[in-house]
Amino acid sequence: MEDSEPVQPSLNSSYIPAALGHQQLSEDEESEEQNPSASLLPKQSSVPLAVRYSPEDSYFVVYIIFFLMGIGSLLPWNFFITAKHYWLYKLSNDTHHSGSEEQRSDLSDYFESYLAIASTVPSVLSLILNYVLVNRVSSNVRILSSLFVILLVFVVTTVMVKVDVSDCRTEFFIGTLVSVAVVSAASNVFSGSMFGISGHFPMRISQALISGQAMGGTLSALASIVDLSVAKDVTDSALAYFLTADVFILLCIITYLLLPKFAYTRHYMMAATHLGSGGTSEGAVSVPPLRPILRKTWVLGLSVFYVFCVSIMVFPAVSSGIQSANKDSGSPWTTTYFVPITSFLLYNISDFCGRQCTAWLQVPGPTSRVLPALVLCRSVMVPLLMFCNYQPRDHLNTVLFGHDVFPVVFNCLLGLTNGYLGTLPMIYGPKVVPRELAEATGVVMSFFLTLGLAVGSAFSVLIVHCI
Repeated sequence: MEDSEPVQPSLNSSYIPAALGHQQLSEDEESEEQNPSASLLPKQSSVPLAVRYSPEDSYFVVYIIFFLMGIGSLLPWNFFITAKHYWLYKLSNDTHHSGSEEQRSDLSDYFESYLAIASTVPSVLSLILNYVLVNRVSSNVRILSSLFVILLVFVVTTVMVKVDVSDCRTEFFIGTLVSVAVVSAASNVFSGSMFGISGHFPMRISQALISGQAMGGTLSALASIVDLSVAKDVTDSALAYFLTADVFILLCIITYLLLPKFAYTRHYMMAATHLGSGGTSEGAVSVPPLRPILRKTWVLGLSVFYVFCVSIMVFPAVSSGIQSANKDSGSPWTTTYFVPITSFLLYNISDFCGRQCTAWLQVPGPTSRVLPALVLCRSVMVPLLMFCNYQPRDHLNTVLFGHDVFPVVFNCLLGLTNGYLGTLPMIYGPKVVPRELAEATGVVMSFFLTLGLAVGSAFSVLIVHCI
């Protein structure tokens, strides 16, 4: 009977940082690929021999698919927030204007802060629902239904680009926030379910999913810059921009449907099915037990929470409002490209680099006190960006970092630390619990992430009003 009991790992299990991994024998390196939790869990396994030996991920196809799923999970949010010129144009006092000049209105001044709230609050509720449904509704149903909802809303958003809303800006504003809320809820069901599935695979698959999220932001920033440089009219630019999102979401649906076709995927999902049943009546529990998950992951979860809370406080609500000190010169760099490049592109590239670093370097480890200490140190990024040349300033008139180089450095540092310190606890979480709880733990870690975004977005509104 003892041989049939599942492995009960702890945070102090045989975790080996990637930096020290080269000192292990080749036998150990092979076992890490065979066992999805080899770097964090004890070597014993209750899984049958046929399940323990895995096929190879030929041509890294499964890795690439999870990378694409990561892009798709944050692509809708990134396409909404990086279309800054389009939203300013739609919510300005005169949408018959050519859009070459930036205009102000009560709706456009705080649009990004309200956008953050509309996207993150429903996300928290959707992830709670996702956790409740994790053993009741199959991951295929949750993932595909959420992707089709995202696609439907984006098609409507694309159609609205060419609709004149100058006489109903308030209604358009409300409709946009509702669309953002629906897309965000669906995106979080999608990403939470994908994180749950990735917990059954080796750690590099979870890393691929998380790195893909950063690449989604990078691609959306690049698409925005290309559209601004090519299209003469802001609506033509937005139309091409949102059509790109439509095509990519459709690509995500197609590639996800191909995922079960690969032996590598079937192998790890078969292992998950075996562990989920567990050979006992406990396998039929509808809702996974939350207490044992939190007992192992509460420090990692709070680290994820605070990393993304700090990031969303200032990105994009504050960072996208920082203007060039030489804006009056009238050059394209200072007027058109400064914000898309310094705020969105550089942040997302740095975020991607930080996440990619976790593929080769996993320090500090899951039990280290250094990890939460480094996370707390990121608090300094909030005042640093607040005292850059954010405009307009109604209350806090002091600008300490007026030169254009400061927002470049600060946004890169914000993105790099967000990527690295946000990814480490996300990939550690599903590996420090029993493998039958890996999928539920992935959803729980996503909940901490989204809760951090929700709290941070609320603070971002206060910060913008204080400035």
